[in-house]
Amino acid sequence: MSAATAPKLLTAIAVVTMIVSGIAFVVALVLNAFVLDKYDAYGEVPIPGRSTLHLPAGEVNISFHTQIIGSTSGGGLPIPNLKLRADPPAGVPEPVLTENIGTTTTVNNDARVRVWVARIAEEGDYRITTEGNVSAFISPRLAFGHGSPVPHLPWWAAAVFGVAVVDLIIARVWAAKVRRRPAPAGMAPTFTIDAVPDSGAVFTPTDDGVRIQQLKTLAALRDSGALTKDEFESEKRRLLGS
Repeated sequence: MSAATAPKLLTAIAVVTMIVSGIAFVVALVLNAFVLDKYDAYGEVPIPGRSTLHLPAGEVNISFHTQIIGSTSGGGLPIPNLKLRADPPAGVPEPVLTENIGTTTTVNNDARVRVWVARIAEEGDYRITTEGNVSAFISPRLAFGHGSPVPHLPWWAAAVFGVAVVDLIIARVWAAKVRRRPAPAGMAPTFTIDAVPDSGAVFTPTDDGVRIQQLKTLAALRDSGALTKDEFESEKRRLLGS
């Protein structure tokens, strides 16, 4: 691979990687928000209301879920004052709730936002009781589910995009250095002469130069048969003054 080809190849790889990683970033965001994020996987409870949900051991996301008219104010769903009680099965510790406000997701006037993350000690049926000042909302409820199993996937794609940008910069700097690099020793440079500039100087031939040119002309006439050998010698002596 030549020195000029390598930066071109690196540039092509960087550009293709940027395009692929950019598309992957968008696809990962969509998958995490609408496909892999099962916000209501374990069921929902109206606010106010009671219901029994079967919850798995581990972390469970609890989201405020409601219908909206128009767009959410300021780009986020306002969270009212909410209260939640989760009564565990007999002999099981109560879930530990940790406030963890997430971003709002809205699809066709259906909005949700994560409010809590519950740490469930053991799998089982939990009696859920909800309360809250939700008079301004349409069909408000708390949804129990889980997030995407690969939440960092979009940022991996973003990191690959950043590496590709760095590679592209390196490739362009490399290509610029190759263009400025002098030709190797022993390799004669190639020149194309389009025209000889007029310096304005007038060349005046010397007498010796005129005689040499005339002798060349006589020799050409002799070689062509226009002059005999004797005629050539006679003219040659005349020119030379002998």
